[in-house]
Amino acid sequence: MRFATRVVLLQTATAVAVVAVCAAVFLLLGVQQLRTEAENSALNIARTVAVDPQVRADVAEASADPGTPQAAELRDGELQRLAGAVTERTGTLFVVITDDHGIRLAHPDTDALGQPVSTDFREVLAGKEVVTWQQGTLGVSARAKVPVLPPDGEGTAPVGEVSVGFEPSSVFNDLPTLIGGIAAAAAVALLLAALSAMLLRRRWERLTLGLQPEELVALVQNQAAVLDGVGDGVVALDADGMVRLCNETARDLLGLADPEGKSLAALGVAPSILVAVREGTAGDGIVSGDRVLYVDAQAVRRDGRDLGTVLIVRDRTDLVALSERLETVRAMTSALRVQRHEFANRLHVAAGLLDAGRGHEAREFLGEQLQRGPVDYPVENIDLIGDALLHALIGAHALEAGERGVRVSVAADSLLLSPLRDVEDVAAVLGNLVDNAVRAAVAGHEPRSVSIGCYGDGADLVLTVSDSGPGVVDDVDLFSRRDSSRGDTDRVHGLGVGLPLSRELARRRGGDVWLIESGRPDAVGADSNAAPSGSGAVFGARLCDVLETTPTQTTALGTPTPAKDDAP
Repeated sequence: MRFATRVVLLQTATAVAVVAVCAAVFLLLGVQQLRTEAENSALNIARTVAVDPQVRADVAEASADPGTPQAAELRDGELQRLAGAVTERTGTLFVVITDDHGIRLAHPDTDALGQPVSTDFREVLAGKEVVTWQQGTLGVSARAKVPVLPPDGEGTAPVGEVSVGFEPSSVFNDLPTLIGGIAAAAAVALLLAALSAMLLRRRWERLTLGLQPEELVALVQNQAAVLDGVGDGVVALDADGMVRLCNETARDLLGLADPEGKSLAALGVAPSILVAVREGTAGDGIVSGDRVLYVDAQAVRRDGRDLGTVLIVRDRTDLVALSERLETVRAMTSALRVQRHEFANRLHVAAGLLDAGRGHEAREFLGEQLQRGPVDYPVENIDLIGDALLHALIGAHALEAGERGVRVSVAADSLLLSPLRDVEDVAAVLGNLVDNAVRAAVAGHEPRSVSIGCYGDGADLVLTVSDSGPGVVDDVDLFSRRDSSRGDTDRVHGLGVGLPLSRELARRRGGDVWLIESGRPDAVGADSNAAPSGSGAVFGARLCDVLETTPTQTTALGTPTPAKDDAP
């Protein structure tokens, strides 16, 4: 049996039990009320008869007679006629009048006149009124006994009694009507209980999508296991776009605090995420805070009903950073390939001279190559950079840029004496800046060039990268992820991922990446065919604590830098 059905049956059984108890209580109260009304009516009639002057006088006269009155005399007496008239008017079972010895002076059964009553009368003759249910010669009845006092001025001791009774059938004449009313009310109550139980069942199944409690328990267990056991962030939105569930991973990735019951727009998430949720699509390379995210929004439906959206969030920061570093390795590998090719050409020259028997010229050629050392990179002023890895990195990018017609050089005022002790982040940031600069230079006009400035400031590395490209539009924020679906991607300066990632990598170390100069294109002459010339954009970067320092090293920026152990 389904749980909802059990709930309905239990609620109905409870309502039936409550209604039955209430009906029984109301019935008992009604019966008690009818009994009380009958007793009060008997008492009031008995009091009325007992205070009648004629009754008082005749009863006092009969009590004063030492003999026993005869039934024949009493049958036609005034008390018998009065008692009969009262019985006929009020519908009582009997009206009995006795003297002080309990002798019946008036009775519905004329054969009982002159005989003592069958019930105790001593308490009444003591001056008390008695109301009770008793068994008499006429059967069980609700009866009231009232003392009859002598006429005025003749004493206070009772001289007899008046007894009035109602038979049970007359007392409970209204009982069927009372029972019918209680039964009708009980039926209405049970009907309302059944209707409310059915409505509650329908509401229950609609809210739980027809799932039973044991299924809900299993669902919660599975949900907890899935949400806590996966590395992805999961955000569940209802049909109104309100957050109903958010696991810890999603809170960390999106920087959310207490998101339940709020919309994503109110929580301040990236606009690209809102677009993905609204359109039910996926988005990659979305920058949110200091992270690069992949998001995937999927609509959830059950039985044709829209239940909301589930948003999956994955952290791609480390993956994108690794991709940038691998791109740098690829560039260096390409540069080594070029060097290997050039070195092979030199060996072919030496081998050719030896094969021709020109040993003296071959020795001179090899000696010249020994003095020149390895194949030089085509980078002007590269000797100003003392770190071999940075030297190779710039050379590798220069070789690739040369294939695209861009000349890469090191700024003449550059000076870097300290070696790098953390290559990965430097390679990623510098590689991104140089790649963007080369791309901008290719989009510009001749001569196409990129200039790199490297400076040591204690343990910090300061970089500048300038290009000869067309510059940067002032209203474009290069450090924020742009929506390519709206056509606002700057194809010259990248897809909006590399620069935000470079800034994030630098800021992780306490540094930064910024735009120094946007570059202003100038018109040359009035000739429309003349090529415009511009200074291009200039980017700057500071990476903290990436250089090895000596105790008394002087930085390229002209500031003596104490060793770390001597720093305050």
